[in-house]
Amino acid sequence: MLAWTIYLSFAGALACLLTPRDNPRATRAVAFGTALAGLMCALIGAMQFKPENGLEVITNVRWIPALGIDFSLAADGISVTLVLLTGIAAVAGVLFSWNVERRTNEFFAFFFALIGGVYGVFLSLDLFLLFVFYEIAIVPKYFLIAIWGSTRRDYAAMKLALYSFIGSGMVLIGMLAAYAVSGHTSFDLQALAQHSFAPEFQRWAFPLVFVGFAILAGIWPFHTWAPTGHSAAPTAASMLLAGVVMKLGAYGCLRVAMTLFPEGLKMWQHELAALAVTGIVYGALVALVQKDFKFVIGYSSVSHMGFVLLGLATLNEVGWSGAVLQMFSHGVIAGLLFAVVGRMVYDRAHTRELDALEGMGLARKMPFAAVTFVIAGFASMGMPGFSGFIAELQVLIGAWQAFPKLALLAGVGIVIGVVYTLKTTAQVFFSDKPASAEAHDHDHPLDPISVPERLGAALLIFCTVVIGLHPRLLLDLIVPSFKSPLFDGLRKVAGL
Repeated sequence: MLAWTIYLSFAGALACLLTPRDNPRATRAVAFGTALAGLMCALIGAMQFKPENGLEVITNVRWIPALGIDFSLAADGISVTLVLLTGIAAVAGVLFSWNVERRTNEFFAFFFALIGGVYGVFLSLDLFLLFVFYEIAIVPKYFLIAIWGSTRRDYAAMKLALYSFIGSGMVLIGMLAAYAVSGHTSFDLQALAQHSFAPEFQRWAFPLVFVGFAILAGIWPFHTWAPTGHSAAPTAASMLLAGVVMKLGAYGCLRVAMTLFPEGLKMWQHELAALAVTGIVYGALVALVQKDFKFVIGYSSVSHMGFVLLGLATLNEVGWSGAVLQMFSHGVIAGLLFAVVGRMVYDRAHTRELDALEGMGLARKMPFAAVTFVIAGFASMGMPGFSGFIAELQVLIGAWQAFPKLALLAGVGIVIGVVYTLKTTAQVFFSDKPASAEAHDHDHPLDPISVPERLGAALLIFCTVVIGLHPRLLLDLIVPSFKSPLFDGLRKVAGL
C-alpha cells in the first residue's frame, strides 16, 4: 500500500491539471480526494508494517540495466513515520488552500507533484531513484512560490531554487564518487552501505553529501533561504516547505550520508553538532527580534530543525530516534503555525507586521485562530503532552551523552524559544495596547474561520497531542529501524 502513495499523488496531479480551469470546486474535490487517499494508503501501510522485519522491499524493477539503476522501493520504521507525516501534511495543505481561486488546477497539480516526489524520496532504496525523486520534489516549490506567493516571491523562489540545486549538485558528486569507488554495478543503497569506504575518502565525501542534504534542512549558515521562502510562499506551500520539504534534507543526511560514510560522521561529529546548536540558538535569537509574523515562525523552524541535526550527530540511538521523532513533530507543529499565520491571520488582516496586528484585537475577532495559535505555541515550546516535548527531550538526552556543553547551549535555545513564542502570542492576539494608526488602516470586518480551516487545524492538533501522549506509536516503528543491516556500519562506528 505504501507505494500507492506515490502513484496516487502523481495521478492526482494529472487529474487536477485536467479539471476545467473555470471550475475550482471540482479541482478542490479531486485534490482533497487524492490527499485523503494518500493518507489512507499511508495509514494502512503503517498498520501492515512489521517493525521487527527491518527494511522491507516493496517493489524492485530493472529501470536502467546498463547503469545498474532499479526502480526499487522499500520501507522501514523511519520511512513509514515520514510517509505518515507527508500524508497528514497533504490533507492539511489542501484544506488550508480551499480559498485558492486563481489557476486552481495548476496550483494543485504542482502541489501533488511535490507530494509525489516527497513520498518517493522516503520510499526509495535505489540511490539514483532517491535523487530523481528529490529533484522532482524541489522543482514544484519554485512555481508554487513564484506564481502564488506574496512578498518578494520571485526573489524567494529563485533563492530557494539556487540553494536547493547547489546542495543537489554536492549530493550528486558524492553519490557518483561513492558508486565509482565502491566498484559495484548497482546504486542499491544497502549494497553501497555494506561497502567499507576508505577513511580518506569518507573524510571529504561525508561532509559533501551531508551538507548538500542539510542545506535543505536549514543548517546554519546555509539557512537563509528558509525564512525568505516561508514568508513569500502561499500558506499550503509554507506548510509543505516546513512540514515535509525540510525533512527531505534531514532524511537524506540520515539515510544516505550517515549510512554510506559512518566513519566520516565520526570524524566530523563535533563540528556538525556545533553547527546544529548554533542554528538552534541563532534561529531563536533572530526570531525574538523579528517584526514580521511569518519571519518569526520561519526562523523558529530553523531553530527547531537544529534539534534534528543535533540528534543525528549524537552517534547514539536515543539521539537518532529523537531526531526522527522531531522530524514528525516539527512537521505537524510548523504546519499548524504557518496555517494560522498565513491563512487565518494574513489572508484576513492583509498584514504580517506585528505592530499593526497588535492593536487589532484578533483574539476577540478570531477566537479560533487565537486558541489554535496558543496550542501550537505550547507544542512548539516543548510543553509536556505535545509531540515536541518527547522529541526534543530525547535529542537532549542523546546530546548530553555525547557532548554535554553543547546540550546545555541547546537548552538555552529552548528557553529563548519560550520567550519569543509568548511574546509574539501576547502581541498579536492578547495585547491591550491602543490601536495604532497602521492598525486602523487595517481595521475592517474579518471573515470567519471556514470549516476546511477548522478541520485542518483539528487534524494537526490531534496528531501532536496523540504522539505527545503516546509517543510509542511512532517510537515502536522508529527504534527497531536502527537494528537493520543498513545501519550496521553506523552502529559499529558508534560502538553499539
